[in-house]
Amino acid sequence: QVQLVESGGGLVQPGGSLRLSCATSVNIFSFHAMGWYRQAPGKQRELVADITSGGRTNYADSVKGRFTIYRDSARNTVSLEMKDLKTEDTAIYYCNAQRLQYAYWGQGTQVTVSS
Repeated sequence: QVQLVESGGGLVQPGGSLRLSCATSVNIFSFHAMGWYRQAPGKQRELVADITSGGRTNYADSVKGRFTIYRDSARNTVSLEMKDLKTEDTAIYYCNAQRLQYAYWGQGTQVTVSS
């Protein structure tokens, strides 16, 4: 059974940094892609960044140059390093993993950027 467990959310001031991590219960290379999505109040869930099993990364325009997605195969984790955070980055962040036609989700972790 696939489980995704996020950690690392919290409250940070504008311009600050946070790192989110997603731990999986299975080998991360069993997924053809893993990524992070976010959902702000009153908005649709959107892709923030993802990484394929081949290592190709993709970022939303709004986070390019500020966020970095990377994986640790030894720990079966995918992390999102977030720098220069802005108030508009406030959202619940969800880890996502895709295998064939199936999509798996974590429970979400809150990120709040506020002074």
